[in-house]
Amino acid sequence: MSETAKGQGASEGQYVTFGLGDELFAAPVGLVREILTYQAPSRIPNSPDYLLGLTDVRGQGVPTADLRIRLGMAPTEPTLNTRILVLDIPLEDRVLSLGLVADRVFEVAVFSADQIEPSPDIGIKWRSDYISGVVRREDGFVVLIDLPRLLSSTDTVSLASFPDVERAA
Repeated sequence: MSETAKGQGASEGQYVTFGLGDELFAAPVGLVREILTYQAPSRIPNSPDYLLGLTDVRGQGVPTADLRIRLGMAPTEPTLNTRILVLDIPLEDRVLSLGLVADRVFEVAVFSADQIEPSPDIGIKWRSDYISGVVRREDGFVVLIDLPRLLSSTDTVSLASFPDVERAA
């Protein structure tokens, strides 16, 4: 892999694929710390609507967001397949630990650079600057999410304001 490709992060590599409704998404496997069975997060007063609350991850309170709401999709009730992807997202000055709720997690897939198409400008339900690319499959597309861009600077300041919380047992 070239130095340029390494710097882009989304050029090629392994991705965790997950579903939200009928849509298929992927995040770089290097950002995924762990995948948890869904547990209802502890609510945080006055938080943004997509922020469900804090999830206890090995003694650390991790802000947990509903990606459906953040992307403008209708919220849904958790099922036995619902998972929380615990991610460590590099930002300009720190690493943000964040839980993202997914309807289901499928697999770790390898996408080569020639499989990844540029982000489309039209024909999708959300702003394309959240998308680092798409991969065409027989049954549709996999949308590669650019997680640092998905969270605006306002979001990251808001999420970073929640201190690590140890929950009482």
